[in-house]
Amino acid sequence: MDKEIERQIEDKVKEILSKELDTRIAEALQKKGDYNRAAFIASKGSLDMAYPPLILASAAAAMDIESAIFFTFYGLDILHKKKNKNLKVPPVANPSMPVPMPNILGILPGMTAMATMMMNKWMRDQNVPSIQELLDACIESGVKLIACQMTMDVMGIKREDLIDEIEVGGAATFLEWASGCNITLFI
Repeated sequence: MDKEIERQIEDKVKEILSKELDTRIAEALQKKGDYNRAAFIASKGSLDMAYPPLILASAAAAMDIESAIFFTFYGLDILHKKKNKNLKVPPVANPSMPVPMPNILGILPGMTAMATMMMNKWMRDQNVPSIQELLDACIESGVKLIACQMTMDVMGIKREDLIDEIEVGGAATFLEWASGCNITLFI
């Protein structure tokens, strides 16, 4: 083959490969965006553990960071139409409770109600929004709320038991979202 033809073929192949690489890079950058996304996993449904994912996601949304919360296991209680109004603070096995008392006292009848009442009062005194207000703020600001399908199946939770503004999906749904995030937190 003529050297000139070989060179032209090589040049054309390099040009095609270069365009293909540029296209792939552009697609990857477009998919990832500028990494202005956050993903949170809510795995606990107690009052004290409902605040972090909702506060973080609503704060992220206020900062124009696209956010999603994946609710799994007891975290689904936060989305439950009835249970989310009665989340409690368990004093047993919660040694960081600010009231100095032996952990064993947490098993006494009424201690969960008292701890819950105390936390609600502390939050109100500091003008911290309620769980419902934070959930509403997340919904209004476009935070993606994903209920774990597998957990719903395992725990016998029906779609109609949960608030309307959610998406039901599995681990793959969340992982697809989280793969484009620069912030991912398990709570």
